[in-house]
Amino acid sequence: MAMTMTQKILAAHAGLDQVKSGQLLTAKLDLVLGNDVTSPVAIKEFEKAGLDNVFDKSRVALVMDHFTPNKDIKAAEQCKCVRTFARAYDIDNYFDVGTMGVEHALLPEQGLVGPGDCIIGADSHTCTYGALGAFATGVGSTDLAAAIYSGEAWFKVPSAIKFVLKNKPAKYINGKDIILHIIGLIGVDGALYKSMEFFGDGLKYLSIDDRFTIANMAIEAGAKNGIFPVDDITREYIKGRFKRTPVEYAADEDAEYEKIIEVDLSTLKPTVAFPHLPSNTRTIDNCGEVVLDQIVIGSCTNGRLSDLEIAANIMKGKKVAKGLRVIVIPATNEIYMQAMEKGYLKIFMEAGAIVSTPTCGPCLGGHMGILAEGEKALATTNRNFVGRMGHPKSEVYLASPYIAAASAITGKISSPENLKQE
Repeated sequence: MAMTMTQKILAAHAGLDQVKSGQLLTAKLDLVLGNDVTSPVAIKEFEKAGLDNVFDKSRVALVMDHFTPNKDIKAAEQCKCVRTFARAYDIDNYFDVGTMGVEHALLPEQGLVGPGDCIIGADSHTCTYGALGAFATGVGSTDLAAAIYSGEAWFKVPSAIKFVLKNKPAKYINGKDIILHIIGLIGVDGALYKSMEFFGDGLKYLSIDDRFTIANMAIEAGAKNGIFPVDDITREYIKGRFKRTPVEYAADEDAEYEKIIEVDLSTLKPTVAFPHLPSNTRTIDNCGEVVLDQIVIGSCTNGRLSDLEIAANIMKGKKVAKGLRVIVIPATNEIYMQAMEKGYLKIFMEAGAIVSTPTCGPCLGGHMGILAEGEKALATTNRNFVGRMGHPKSEVYLASPYIAAASAITGKISSPENLKQE
């Protein structure tokens, strides 16, 4: 029976020769992830159930990133709970202030996830790791508690949608524009509990960071996971980094897909998601004049070095628009140091932006940039729901680092082309 990439990974981890969509199974896990918001709930359930063992201390990752460095007493108590658990069970991969980063940028960087893996995380954007040819998906905290103990999780095998990405992206187009275009096309429930699988000659033009961004936001279309085939770009990224032996799975030529959607990357324009859904998209030439109060460049979606490089190249020698707050958040300490060595941080600060320690921060309305009533922010983050970044009557617009950096200079939603015209 022909299978998709996702189905092959699930079959292998369930010890089965084949699986089909809709089938229920239990699969062994390569990594289990929790953060400072979801882990405390899981730990309480773990203890309530009388569990007293971790299946593999090297296969559990606990990352303190959402409200860290602690923004208040509650955040401090949450981290203390996880820290105490990590010490008690000698968890190898516990990341706190000084070592932590935004989890979905940190784990690939540290070589903890890779091709062929089956991964769950108590965070919806765990699907990021599909960029490396892994099956990765978000779960609830109770499932996390059970997985920390057993090293297993149950799944319903998803059906799949095949996305064929064709041709070379146009100028100023990166992974963020591609996934926003797709979400705008199919809607926030267009891939509900399905696997979004990406193919096509256009993949050779997409960096690993582009792929991380696309896989990260598969959940914004309702998907169970997003996944890319392993190719030379993947292999180069994991070389000398991934700590286990990679396993490459390719979809069968006659694998069954619910539908096939073709996307001509050469025709895409920079895309912005307007409030209050990632699917409420407009191309840059249809945005009108939206005056902004805040720009956020960072997150597990677009806080990597390539994102900061894009922003720095646009902002170099320029000044942030008067009255605008610009917050730049490198996704990990390693990215922070690389950006510092390359002079990007100096460019941002000389322009009038601030640079934060790695944190999820304002992405989920945590800290480091909460919005007041009526304020508008443009962010390279992944969600713009009502109240996502602060007051329920604030607004969040989603866009690429190209748009964010250009908008930082003009004070309104703009593309780099606007800067050239001024």
